[in-house]
Amino acid sequence: MVLDEIGCSPHPDALPLLMTHGWPGSILEFRKMIGPLTDPVAHGGEASDAFHLVIPALPGFGFSDKPRSTGWGVSKTAAAWAQLMDRLGYGQRWAAQGGDWGAAVTTALGHMRPPGLIGIHLNMVMYQATEAEIAQATPEEQRMLADAQRYDRELSGYMKVHSTRPQSVGFALSDSPVGLAAWVYALFQDASDSGGEPEQVIELDALIDDIMLYWLPNAGPSSIRFYWEGMREMHKQGPAPAMPVPAGVSMFPGELLRLSRRWAQARFDDLRFFAEAEHGGHFAAMENPTTLTEHVRETFRLLR
Repeated sequence: MVLDEIGCSPHPDALPLLMTHGWPGSILEFRKMIGPLTDPVAHGGEASDAFHLVIPALPGFGFSDKPRSTGWGVSKTAAAWAQLMDRLGYGQRWAAQGGDWGAAVTTALGHMRPPGLIGIHLNMVMYQATEAEIAQATPEEQRMLADAQRYDRELSGYMKVHSTRPQSVGFALSDSPVGLAAWVYALFQDASDSGGEPEQVIELDALIDDIMLYWLPNAGPSSIRFYWEGMREMHKQGPAPAMPVPAGVSMFPGELLRLSRRWAQARFDDLRFFAEAEHGGHFAAMENPTTLTEHVRETFRLLR
């Protein structure tokens, strides 16, 4: 895993915050949020909103060790993250945030309720609409369902390959830098709020940096195994119960898996914050870091 000392706040009362990325993201997706979250005063904010940031790379991603055994899915990673926060000396009081697989890990942490965890924030919620919700959906909720269906029918081919035959495509991702770049770039095209041109909303250098964090450590094959592990775990566990810990949720219009406030309230016992951003997509930390930063602040301002 990769931990960066620039995540330490100069403010002694800062709240430790664990932030988890997904695929094909990396720890770099949070870099524009690090300064405003750790040193809000230097960015026009209040010292009372400061965080100490812990931003680990998921197992098999970036320069994290590649798992040598099966089982490294969502739950095992969440347990490792809880142990990590304790070993770093943050175990008495801390919070967690994530999107994509990071949202799944953060959700698992919320259900585990490890010592010291005061709440979570998600910019994606993995859920399945109920028959009643589908039947009673408002026009906006119908659009949400249509986007989710479109993702499943037209845009989720990569996920189905990752979750069923990761080793097969892994050879290609390990062998060809152009192939790896194309595989990663395709999801930035499909899931960003950019009309298929992600470089219009994310700096090209940031996209290249992200791809290089898969190419240089040969993390293409090992990272996609997280799908194989994670999807099996989800299918085995079935629908999750309501989230027991205080939570905040941010919805970005370009996110393909969205839910309404009332649908969120049915899945979170203590929903402290819910907001819909004006722009941004699946890669919210890269596309609209200012709004995501403010939503994180607002969520945990209610819990400090």
